[in-house]
Amino acid sequence: MLYTDKTCRQFAEVTASKAPVPGGGSVSALVGALGTALGRMVGSLTVGKKQYAEVEEEMLSLMDEADGLQRELLDLVQKDIDIFQPLSELYGMKAETDEEKERKAQLMEAALEDACRVPMEIMEKCGRAIELAGIFAEKGSRLAVSDAGASAIICKAALQAASLNVYINTGSMGNKRRAEELNDKCAIQLMTYNTMADEIFENVSERLRG
Repeated sequence: MLYTDKTCRQFAEVTASKAPVPGGGSVSALVGALGTALGRMVGSLTVGKKQYAEVEEEMLSLMDEADGLQRELLDLVQKDIDIFQPLSELYGMKAETDEEKERKAQLMEAALEDACRVPMEIMEKCGRAIELAGIFAEKGSRLAVSDAGASAIICKAALQAASLNVYINTGSMGNKRRAEELNDKCAIQLMTYNTMADEIFENVSERLRG
């Protein structure tokens, strides 16, 4: 059974348990999917309204893109779970001889690289969802602008959480140069989209407060 097929209650309960999965990466992907869905909802509440006729085509295009991002983020919930399993097994792998230690180190390096890939994908998808949230907030239905702001800030949280799952794996890498490259990519994503999400949130808050 895929974790995305569980009920909300089941997912929360297994996350809170001693089970090794789902962890921060999977939860980040799920939160990002929900945040993306909120932005998409603004589009749904905009199309078909006469006062927004001039932006309807753009809204429909953005909604299609948001649908794709949501599906991809939901797929990443399970991908993060699946990719953790081999890494978890390697941590428990016995290595006594020099040959075994070298083999384990090689396998660990490859598994750590793989384990970074999924949360970095999550960050990428959440960054784009934040961009979409900004457009939904600017051009979408004024009655749903709060949801656009919520979309941005929720996706920001998912992006930040996913970055921690990159850092915990790069910290164990033997190839420090590669680890630094991945950390730098994360830092750029965080700097770009944290600022963007905060600006969207503040703009929406000001509009709501009048």
